Amino acid sequence: MIDIVRQIQAIHRDVARRPTAAGGQGISVLLRRTYDSTPADVWDAITNPERVKRWFTQLGGDLREGGKFQLKGNASGDILRCDPPRLLKLTYGGETSIVEIRLSAGEGDTTDLEIEHNVPIELAGSGAGSLFVGPGWDGGLLGLDRYLRGHVAEDPAAAANSPEVQEFSRQSAHAWAAAVAASGTATADEIAGALQASLAHFAPDVQGPPAS
Repeated sequence: MIDIVRQIQAIHRDVARRPTAAGGQGISVLLRRTYDSTPADVWDAITNPERVKRWFTQLGGDLREGGKFQLKGNASGDILRCDPPRLLKLTYGGETSIVEIRLSAGEGDTTDLEIEHNVPIELAGSGAGSLFVGPGWDGGLLGLDRYLRGHVAEDPAAAANSPEVQEFSRQSAHAWAAAVAASGTATADEIAGALQASLAHFAPDVQGPPAS
């Protein structure tokens, strides 16, 4: 059983407007959480195809800096920078969609993991665009935590669509809506519309009141 409240609270979420490398404006979606494992182990769990398929999906490609990656049923892209076990920078689903994954040693044998996903404002529309990616990243962080704690799903894709994980995703979507509202990067109407679309995508089979 998943402790949904604990898992939701374990993730720090932030949304902001930031300049892009091309000189325009973009939306930054930032997630941060701590894992009870060393940076070397967490790095291996997110980059080793034999381990990634146990908690997420099949990973293939030319897995090196300058190479390309493909996540089955998900995204593909270019590996812009690979600095084990600290930094992975990728294009994710498009050349203007940039993801940085940063690992640092925490207290004891723990790892602080950050994911920052940047997209141009033309693609995101507003900070409300984070509701189309944030819950997906949350789900990945949940799957990684459960894997590192010894919970290996026979079919990670099926597990990700279970009623329990959909309830996690429902609460995640509301948490992201709150993060967007706090950031001031979208109007109330934009947030409301994006929230409904996010719930329909990430939690189509569950209903309930807004997460508290």
